[in-house]
Amino acid sequence: MAITIKKVSTKRELKKFIRFNYRMYKGNPYSVPDLYDDMLNTFNKKKNAAFEFCEADYFLAYRDDKIVGRVAAIINNRANEKWECKNVRFGWIDFIDDPEVSSALIKTVEDWGKERGMTHITGPLGFTDFDAEGMLIEGFDQIGTMATIYNYPYYPKQMERMGYTKDQDWHEFKIYIPDGVPEKHLRIGEIVKKKYGLKVMKFKNAKSIMPYAQKVFRTLNESYAPLYGFARLTQKQIDYYINMYIPMLRYDLVTLIVREEDDEVVGFGISLPNLSKAMQKAKGHLFPFGWIYLLKALKSKPKVIDLYLTGVLPEYQSKGVNALLFNDLIPVYKSV
Repeated sequence: MAITIKKVSTKRELKKFIRFNYRMYKGNPYSVPDLYDDMLNTFNKKKNAAFEFCEADYFLAYRDDKIVGRVAAIINNRANEKWECKNVRFGWIDFIDDPEVSSALIKTVEDWGKERGMTHITGPLGFTDFDAEGMLIEGFDQIGTMATIYNYPYYPKQMERMGYTKDQDWHEFKIYIPDGVPEKHLRIGEIVKKKYGLKVMKFKNAKSIMPYAQKVFRTLNESYAPLYGFARLTQKQIDYYINMYIPMLRYDLVTLIVREEDDEVVGFGISLPNLSKAMQKAKGHLFPFGWIYLLKALKSKPKVIDLYLTGVLPEYQSKGVNALLFNDLIPVYKSV
């Protein structure tokens, strides 16, 4: 049967779009499902602040009335303006192992982009760098994380068959925590603190960290500016992420480096206990019992910690500020 591509136009179809990924990876020991409600908000043009500067449509591939693939077509106008390009992005792509399906999905995004004046296509990418991005090309026997994409080994093979080539490498590292902070790092940290007038900030609750939340995102915008495809977060996006993520932080796993003279954040490290197993048990849903698994994982003594965000202002990079971050975080990692 021929492949039929249908644009998602109703909430019912959007739910099918999200759930297709769950069905594709049901029982897979390495895939970590997204939270269903988070995905609904991400794709909602009224709720996702990225739609200030993005446009998007979502598509489902059918064969004989059965869904066999999905893809999002996205244009991030801020990123295109910054990087002086006309890129259409493909994201949230999933498909059965069938060249007709993958070809039909990608052609749909190519045509969608051409209709809007785009000249190149890139992906998998989301609306912004806070969405999962990239395509796994090795490490298929390793469990994913909340921040990364897991896909079957045939995905990159299908992309290569269509003539697509790798544009960028992203690496995920598993690092074993040392027994203690190296003496050299301790010395560097003390020198850096005195030389630049810096202090290490720790927090006990959301109320204490909230005065620094906006400052962290200002530092993030500056430190991430040169990174591949990055576009500065808008104020609306920053407010959205603060409201979403601050309440779920493990505050002992957050370290800020602050300039004493003006209380500005020059560096930050934000970690969380690894939630992959809890997310698998939740099966994409907080209710009725998914929140219990996540809360237990957040509060328990973790075997694995994910370093989600870290950054240092450009004028302080290569000056030892990273030593200050890890001088604090390594003992915390060992004690939790």
